[in-house]
Amino acid sequence: MNESANRMTEPGTPPTNSAVADWLGEDAYRYWELIRQLIEQSYPGVFTPEWLYGGKKHGWSLRYKKNRSFCTLVPEKNRCALVIVFGADERAKVEAIKSGLTTKTRMEYDRTATYHDGKWLLLVIDTDSVVKDVMLLLALKRRPINAKNA
Repeated sequence: MNESANRMTEPGTPPTNSAVADWLGEDAYRYWELIRQLIEQSYPGVFTPEWLYGGKKHGWSLRYKKNRSFCTLVPEKNRCALVIVFGADERAKVEAIKSGLTTKTRMEYDRTATYHDGKWLLLVIDTDSVVKDVMLLLALKRRPINAKNA
């Protein structure tokens, strides 16, 4: 499968919200927006999302970073994906809560290779349960400011 065919790879200016919505499709775009809202509600004023262009192979992605990488949303054709990189200390925290994650997320985490710079977990966000898992995993990287959403 040609991975770049599933990515927004047109160089130049970052994609608009309507272009992302068209690319993702209605269901995936709903999850894209939900994750963006939850990050903003849980971490108000912390992140300024930044579009990154990874070339023709990786295309566009929306990175959340404040000093250290937090997460990156990847608009793929008809699906919303998210990358979280876990360092050694964060992997120990994941192991402590792993039993509370969905089977799908646990399996994805377990089969993700660990590199010298961390474990690069790519999750497809396609259910409310995965959204909940994502927010739990992100809380391990940075404690939410808004306790209501913690």
